[in-house]
Amino acid sequence: MKTALIALGGNALLLPDQKGSIEEQYKNMRVTCDILAEMIKEGYELVLTHGNGPQVGNMLMQNELASQVVPPMPLDICVAQSQGQIGYIFQQVLSNKLKMEGINRSICSLITQVLVDKDDPAFKDPTKYIGPYYLPSEANRLKEEKGWDIKEAENGKFRRVVPSPEPKSILESKIIRELVFSGEEGHIIIAAGGGGVPVVEEEEGYVGVEGVIDKYLASAVLAVDIEEEFFVMLTRVDKVCLNFGSSDERELDSMTVDQAKQYLEEGQFPPGSMGPKIKASIHFLENGGKRVLITSSEKLSAALDGKDGTYIYKD
Repeated sequence: MKTALIALGGNALLLPDQKGSIEEQYKNMRVTCDILAEMIKEGYELVLTHGNGPQVGNMLMQNELASQVVPPMPLDICVAQSQGQIGYIFQQVLSNKLKMEGINRSICSLITQVLVDKDDPAFKDPTKYIGPYYLPSEANRLKEEKGWDIKEAENGKFRRVVPSPEPKSILESKIIRELVFSGEEGHIIIAAGGGGVPVVEEEEGYVGVEGVIDKYLASAVLAVDIEEEFFVMLTRVDKVCLNFGSSDERELDSMTVDQAKQYLEEGQFPPGSMGPKIKASIHFLENGGKRVLITSSEKLSAALDGKDGTYIYKD
């Protein structure tokens, strides 16, 4: 049985120049599912994860605009809502594509909770930008009225920041593993959308908290929890590069975990771009994973044949 966990980048649903209409999201998802269908036709059993940045940001804006009419929802509820919204589009489009190809598979999206430590330092130092941009006067008002943490994101433009705690485990991982590895043709599962809903454990049980978990690190933790050996991250670049964007840029066909750590320490992979993917790769490979592939959606088929993409191995 060939299996893989695939973490989809933000362009699976929304391109940088788009506004996020439902028509745009369906169009982009069809392109993504055409690519995934080819992998399924080759015999892969898949767990699929995805981001939710634009969608949850829009939900927060809707909350703000409608707050005088209906009660606004907290961030953990918005993350859960975005999982349901994107999961619905994802499973519908992929199911339709597979049916057109004569492939009969069950596809299910799961609202996924991710356990975090309530004493995680991230709760005292929010760093994850979320929601729209604000001018200084509006930012100050929201900071005073709502108690939000707001930081300057660009010159003269401010955004809300929320904690991004480290994921410890996926609460639904046992269910996911049983569904994927249930037989010769397991179910296709969509999980950990937007990094999952962060929850902490209290005396009364699990409680949702305000925060956003990095989607790639949550995907790596899920892959470890279900004992998956192959972790694929689809992004906007075909290969991982050293000296990215410079005249001496160099593409990498492969690297080891030790090399990945070294390059990370040297600052080759910035926090806002390739850094989270490399950190997720290291976590996965140091906790039982066998191989990681980082590539673009367009190059996935060639990368699976070893002709493109960047592979990372344990040693």
